[in-house]
Amino acid sequence: MTEVASTTSGARDRRAPDGVTSVKVWDPVVRITHWGVAAAVLGCSFLFEPEGKSADLHQLLGYVGVGLVVLRLLWGLVGPRHARLSSFPPNPMAAIRHLTDLHRGRRHVHLSHNPAGALMVYNLWASVIAMGVTGYMMGTVAFFGIDWVEEAHEVIYGWIMVSVVLHLAGILLDTVLTRVPLVPAMITGRKRVPTDRIG
Repeated sequence: MTEVASTTSGARDRRAPDGVTSVKVWDPVVRITHWGVAAAVLGCSFLFEPEGKSADLHQLLGYVGVGLVVLRLLWGLVGPRHARLSSFPPNPMAAIRHLTDLHRGRRHVHLSHNPAGALMVYNLWASVIAMGVTGYMMGTVAFFGIDWVEEAHEVIYGWIMVSVVLHLAGILLDTVLTRVPLVPAMITGRKRVPTDRIG
């Protein structure tokens, strides 16, 4: 059984002839910050020389990534409904229930992030900020050359890479089980939801 959670009046704004309803979910700010942070993290991964122009670009991309996360958090306070943090609060128990439901065949289609996805989103945001903070500390006189700061920066980077893999696996699993393609939705802003699954 599959249900749609968090539908809004007027959200079913396009009905396609193939039995799929196109629902506007993600606004431009959400999409730009999402892909911008992804690009910044990816760029930093390839630019890790300790000195020179690549180091400067690494630092710049790090600041851009943190800035985009901060912008997304602020937008989560004032943006449209599905962009708001209140529409996907971090709730470990809800995430466990969601995963249990998936295992039992009860598949809910969430227009915003599902509970497990929400935890991953907050985890990634916090990790990017933490990596930015430790990266900044490494460039200061007080913390330059301090081993634990450099080690923390590297550990956080490793954790982000693990999180990204889990994030992508979760997207694939959710797409297969609910038949809602999530990647195109984060590009176009619209989720294509099977019409018979909108409750």
